[in-house]
Amino acid sequence: MSGLNPQQREAIHYLDGPCLVLAGAGSGKTRVITQKIAYLVQDCGFAPQNIAAITFTNKAAREMQERVGKLLEGSAASRLQISTFHSLGVRLLREEAKALGYKPRFSIFDSTDCAGIIADLAKTVDKATLRRLQSIISNWKNALVSPEQATHLARDEHEALAAHAYLSYEATLKAYQAVDFDDLIKLPVELFEKHPDIREKWQNRLRYLLVDEYQDTNACQYQLLKLLTGVRAQFTAVGDDDQAIYGWRGADIENLKKLPAEFPALKVIKLEQNYRSTVRILKAANNVIAHNEKLFEKKLWSELGYGDPITVTACKDNEAEAESVVMKLLAHKWENRTKFSDYAILYRSNFLARAFEQQLRNHKVPYLLSGGQSFFDKAEIKDIIAYLRLLANEDDDPAFIRAATTPKRGIGASTLQVLGQYAGERHISLFAAAFEEGFAHRVQARQLEPLAEFCQFINRIQYRAANEPAQQVLPDLLKAIDYEAYLYDHEEERSAQNKWANIMEFANWINGKGEADGKTLIDITQSIALISMLEKQDSEEADAIQMSTLHAAKGLEFNHVFLTGIEEGILPHRESIEGGKVEEERRLMYVGITRARRSLHLTYCERRKQAREFVPCEPSRFITEMGKEDLRFSGGKAAQEPDRATGSARLEAMKAMLAGKGR
Repeated sequence: MSGLNPQQREAIHYLDGPCLVLAGAGSGKTRVITQKIAYLVQDCGFAPQNIAAITFTNKAAREMQERVGKLLEGSAASRLQISTFHSLGVRLLREEAKALGYKPRFSIFDSTDCAGIIADLAKTVDKATLRRLQSIISNWKNALVSPEQATHLARDEHEALAAHAYLSYEATLKAYQAVDFDDLIKLPVELFEKHPDIREKWQNRLRYLLVDEYQDTNACQYQLLKLLTGVRAQFTAVGDDDQAIYGWRGADIENLKKLPAEFPALKVIKLEQNYRSTVRILKAANNVIAHNEKLFEKKLWSELGYGDPITVTACKDNEAEAESVVMKLLAHKWENRTKFSDYAILYRSNFLARAFEQQLRNHKVPYLLSGGQSFFDKAEIKDIIAYLRLLANEDDDPAFIRAATTPKRGIGASTLQVLGQYAGERHISLFAAAFEEGFAHRVQARQLEPLAEFCQFINRIQYRAANEPAQQVLPDLLKAIDYEAYLYDHEEERSAQNKWANIMEFANWINGKGEADGKTLIDITQSIALISMLEKQDSEEADAIQMSTLHAAKGLEFNHVFLTGIEEGILPHRESIEGGKVEEERRLMYVGITRARRSLHLTYCERRKQAREFVPCEPSRFITEMGKEDLRFSGGKAAQEPDRATGSARLEAMKAMLAGKGR
């Protein structure tokens, strides 16, 4: 426990009841959670399997598991339940599936699978409408609103359409013996409310709970925690009301407000010493967040020195902003002999990244796009992978549904619903159910025919996929399902060309692997999921500039941060200004500022190109709120335009100077 401050020690040792640790940015909260787990096991006699630490991302759970592994001896760390809310939900549901009328091997549908069901129910293929309907239904589920309640709550035409789809959507999922992502929390809550015996069993199994990023919980997650902790209320919640930035996806800061009222014995401990940033950076962050109404009073402080002034650069337009940031970043890197991975370029919305990407590519600078899509996550690649997954395992129900309906081949939603109900009753997969006489009696011949044809096709290809070289089978599969024609029928020409090019790249990759390693299509399919996961892990170690939205950057830290597009209408976002939600945007600004360890650079545009026109811009109110004394302003109308030649010449001179030193 050496090196811990008094507040951290208190948070670790406190076990007399529920505990809320208010952990400011960079205040060592992960260390508190991991040390507390070790303390519970080593000093307090808790069995590792009776402790659960719940976090929001797999990455955070992995990091916590690794850190606890270094503190505990033997296999103790592996017996802990360290997972995301959703992983805990899966574990619960697999074990208790029967009580809810599911088979233990129920399927988990991703958002694309779910969008397909909603598209059929709402009779729309418009992607924006679908995204909106999915978001409305998801928010209802997270707020524990039932389909029946939703019909009374609908306030506009989108919500009325969502409410209409919601009831059938739930019935369809159940028929498929499937759940969506939100069900992984909602169903355990329903299970515990309806079955006190099961609730008690889990309360006795998980005797101490630690919850990370508590401010990001929604109503459903809060209810799950209450039901899991029961009357003992043995838990430590770690969070920061100043970093609550997920209101738009259902996170409810009210959960923090409710804690002292619902748990009168709650102990509140504040971690205010920051181990990340310089005094200037923290001062600016404290100044900004002071404009928000406070749930709990706290102020970050640091012993890491005063640090460099924060720079604020006004740029003529977005092209000039991208060029200015990249030139400044490269000059800083040459001057300070740093690595690319020391830098981050952060922005409010993904569309702002394009100009920076262009400049970085022009200068051959390596960069990583956080939240960027993996090749294997593209819809068209997932379509083909669904076929491959089904060839590898015909009991894979989500793969069966996706392959059977993409491209459409006359197998309707009602046929699949009957198939799902029948498979659920018989506790078999959809593929197996399609061949049974009992199912054939429940549908008409015209419904059965395309389904039987599809299953026989899979059987034929399955034999070849297990026995012939991959490069012979995949082209035949693509030709048989006529995927290229399907793309050109459903997409604009340009989009169809891009998607088909991706499919060809994927096919070439599989063919290459098949030839090089002598593997069958089944062998390669089983390694795809692993490759996709490793691809994400490898990217974290690369020496590259990190580009990220502010939301995706939460929890990360960098030596040098460029906050870009700090303008009214972007940050704070126009919709939040109109909707009176500036406080959440201010917290987003606070998150951005506190990502920086040593230096912080802000940029904004005087005008920004939108479509083909330039629109005048105003600097964000948050810049003024940071306080003038630690900011250094440059650029803008008063200053000369940034001289590209001078910037480039300075960079070349520095390179030459450093090359000379190297000799």
